[in-house]
Amino acid sequence: MTARPANAHQARLLKLLRDGGPNSRAKLGDQVDLSRSKLAVEVDRLLETGLVVADGLAASRGGRRSHNIRLAPHLRFLGVDIGATSVDVAVTNAELEVLGHLNHPMDVREGPVAVFEQVLSMATKLRDSGLADSFDGAGIGVPGPVRFPEGVPVAPPIMPGWDGFPVREALSQELGCPVMVDNDVNLMALGEQHAGVARSVGDFLCVKIGTGIGCGIVVGGTVHRGATGSAGDIGHIQVEPDGRLCACGNKGCLEAHFSGAALARDAEDAARAGRSEELAARLGVSGRLTAADVAAAAAAGDATSLLLIRDGGHRVGQVIAGLVSFFNPSLVVIGGGVTGLGHTLLAAVRAQVYRRSLPLATGNLPIVLGELGPAAGVTGGARLISDHLFSPV
Repeated sequence: MTARPANAHQARLLKLLRDGGPNSRAKLGDQVDLSRSKLAVEVDRLLETGLVVADGLAASRGGRRSHNIRLAPHLRFLGVDIGATSVDVAVTNAELEVLGHLNHPMDVREGPVAVFEQVLSMATKLRDSGLADSFDGAGIGVPGPVRFPEGVPVAPPIMPGWDGFPVREALSQELGCPVMVDNDVNLMALGEQHAGVARSVGDFLCVKIGTGIGCGIVVGGTVHRGATGSAGDIGHIQVEPDGRLCACGNKGCLEAHFSGAALARDAEDAARAGRSEELAARLGVSGRLTAADVAAAAAAGDATSLLLIRDGGHRVGQVIAGLVSFFNPSLVVIGGGVTGLGHTLLAAVRAQVYRRSLPLATGNLPIVLGELGPAAGVTGGARLISDHLFSPV
């Protein structure tokens, strides 16, 4: 993709076509503050760039039928969601519809070189399957703080070897296209905003509970990253003054007491202490437990597993309650791998938030599970790079 919108009007039109699909000139004119003649000029200029193409005649609105236009069907974006224990890579079209999606187990602690070799292998496999001739841009999410303007991770607690690694520059050279890099939970928020439960919501929080815990903050439809890119790092808010030692070096962090890793550790302790026959049996089979094991045991009625989930949900709810009182969002979305714990976790979070926050903030506040699952991050990656490419040069 070599062409870019020349001004804010063209950028607005491109994003309307991305978010709403093919549309007529007449209906686009209803959504932008342009005269009919000015709209015609800007659309014709976009047609000349090849970013949009004609798409037949629109339905009649009582006069001469308008022409439909759409984003160029050959445009392809790559969405990459690097988690602590796996990598997701997907190809989308210009409307951010996922055309192909691959997942592969991968420990982020193996370092950026090993992880990106896997990412590039998966991207090549998707391209060679016929989904793309090339990629017009890529959006990458990593599970740690990112200095957004440079696309560089900064002191990520669970990512040894990644501090200062030039992710954007390295992948842009390998993929041969523009690349944008962000924290993985920000991509989840963008994905849910574009195609998930947060559609049409301007101000919301997206909390990701996985190996770690983070929060995407969307204000007026735009991700808020903070002065240095570390906004939303709620996993390191203290919930126990003299609590467990966290990977960040502090004690009592939320992440140290409830995350995928913390839940697995607590479940193994309970199994070895004889507090759960169900967990002990699962531990005996595999030699280790995961959050998925706790979810399965809870579904089977194991009281210890249910208690672990509720206790964790209460801690998460305690932190979210403070965020709700401060930010007053219109929606809270809970996502990430630990959401396999389902409505037991959600009920515990809701109970704490509704009890601790003022009624004015929670009276009409939905707290819901994300809709997209693993597709949220890769869709958000495609959204991130399209926001960049569909902005004026």
